[in-house]
Amino acid sequence: MTNRATEQRVRNIDAFIPPEMAIKAEEVGVKKGTMGPRNTFVLAVLAGAFIGMGAVFATTATAGAGGILPYGIIKLVGGLVFSLGLILVVIAGAELFTGNNLIIMAWADKKISTGQVLKNWGIVYAGNFIGSVATAGLMFMTRQFTFGGGAIGLNILNIANSKTGLGFGQAIALGIMCNALVCLAIWLCFSARSATDKILAIIFPITAFVAAGFEHSVANMYFLTIGWLVKIGAPAAFWASIGKTAADYSNITWSNIFLVNLLPVTIGNIIGGSIMVGLVYWFIYIRKDMHPQEH
Repeated sequence: MTNRATEQRVRNIDAFIPPEMAIKAEEVGVKKGTMGPRNTFVLAVLAGAFIGMGAVFATTATAGAGGILPYGIIKLVGGLVFSLGLILVVIAGAELFTGNNLIIMAWADKKISTGQVLKNWGIVYAGNFIGSVATAGLMFMTRQFTFGGGAIGLNILNIANSKTGLGFGQAIALGIMCNALVCLAIWLCFSARSATDKILAIIFPITAFVAAGFEHSVANMYFLTIGWLVKIGAPAAFWASIGKTAADYSNITWSNIFLVNLLPVTIGNIIGGSIMVGLVYWFIYIRKDMHPQEH
């Protein structure tokens, strides 16, 4: 076998390197920015449901662990299982608002317009919301929150109450850190050549953001909706089983869901994904004046 043939074979199995990843990310951004609104919306609904499934897994896996396992281990377990959500989005195919912040790379290179970016983000955010809320509604109907003697429902309520009690600036900062990691997970997937590569690239960044307590707007669409549904709709037997009342969860209101959490977290997610990851890698690998001799 010649050296050239050997080199080509190695290249075919090696991961893409960062400059190649940047080109791939830009191409994907163009496709997303020019996709028809109907397909974009349906794929966004799927993504909301997929992230909701990851949240279901996380609330189930960490239910009843307080006082038994150390705080950090509980958060680690929650992060590992929550990774299911982004794995489904990437491997099965769906449109996720937080990951789509990376289409800013195609915008910065003038491959798509500002209007196309905002249209994509708006449609995808709306679709994610519908998918997440629908998943929460279906999960409430399953009465899964009563399982484990009400342990899952108690976990759901505690998560939602905590998220709706954040300060505005704190929520923005937590959103920034979250989507920096989410978009880094997507960025790492651009290096992958197989589904296995992508799954491995996703697990650690997503586990890190959940374990650290960062805030993801689409995940919160599920967490906060299911928390509100349990608060207003759980039967008396459930409250008796956990030794609490709805009044103990005063933070969980629709105004707090939108104004205290989703609004600042979404702002933070845009900053963390678009600026701290997307524009940084555009600046390093794509901008036209980077290496004048190469253009």
